[in-house]
Amino acid sequence: MSVVVPAYNAQRYLLESIQSVLNQSFRDFECIIVDDGSTDRTPQLIDRLAAVDSRVRRLTIPHGGIVKGLNAGVESARGQYIARTDADDICLPNRFELQVRYLDEHPECVMIGSKVMLVDPYNSSLWDVEVQSDHEAIEADLLRGNGWAIIHPSTMLRRDAVLRAGGYRAEYEWAEDLDLFLRMSLHGRLANLQESLLRYRQHFGSVNRTRWETQNERTRRAVLDAYQQRGKPAPADFKPEVGISMTRIEQTREWCQRAMYLKHWKVARRHAMAIIRAKPGDLSSWKMMMHALIRR
Repeated sequence: MSVVVPAYNAQRYLLESIQSVLNQSFRDFECIIVDDGSTDRTPQLIDRLAAVDSRVRRLTIPHGGIVKGLNAGVESARGQYIARTDADDICLPNRFELQVRYLDEHPECVMIGSKVMLVDPYNSSLWDVEVQSDHEAIEADLLRGNGWAIIHPSTMLRRDAVLRAGGYRAEYEWAEDLDLFLRMSLHGRLANLQESLLRYRQHFGSVNRTRWETQNERTRRAVLDAYQQRGKPAPADFKPEVGISMTRIEQTREWCQRAMYLKHWKVARRHAMAIIRAKPGDLSSWKMMMHALIRR
């Protein structure tokens, strides 16, 4: 098995993320961290990890974006299975064990994902994301443009199926996962485990926050292409199922409210303070800070 982790200027979360990979109960794998021309301390951190664990290797490429990095990792991988994770996410300790077992027992399946727990930048829990289990429901969701039908950094894929499908395509960058999954569904079955096996970090550097409009359009094009590949007409009024784009303050306020609901008071105070700094005249943020301070 090979783990492919694309990393560009990922120094903030990289060590925590890769440690969760190295601490897996299933231990027979290589971890390929694709350094996409980082300009921060990412290369040095990867080398530090490789020095203490021989399963880690750095693959350095000129900066070219997520698709180039993913394809480089897939091509370099020696394992028959490829586990995807990102440099800011956290794998639960039994993730690889359960996913390897599933693929071993289901040769018709080309990819297995799982439920995930969304977390904020401080790894404070937000929501558990539910996913469908069976192929037909997953494929139907993908054809509606639901990029979370299988959550990319939770997946384990058969390398030969990725290559047969043509790998990731640059013209769909920022919707490259949905595009690949739609093509892979023509080569075998897709599935999700109903255990939550990944803590999926949300922060303002995430692609779905910085490239929202482009991601929307490329999702639409990927779905239309998938209908054409299947020889079916797309719905005449098709629009992808996408989330709502929030401002930075709106998102921080939502994180703060969720932290208070879960009684994560220290995290709530950090979010409230971020809003106060950005908008000191906003009365609601001071009220949130007060509630976080008195813990109710």
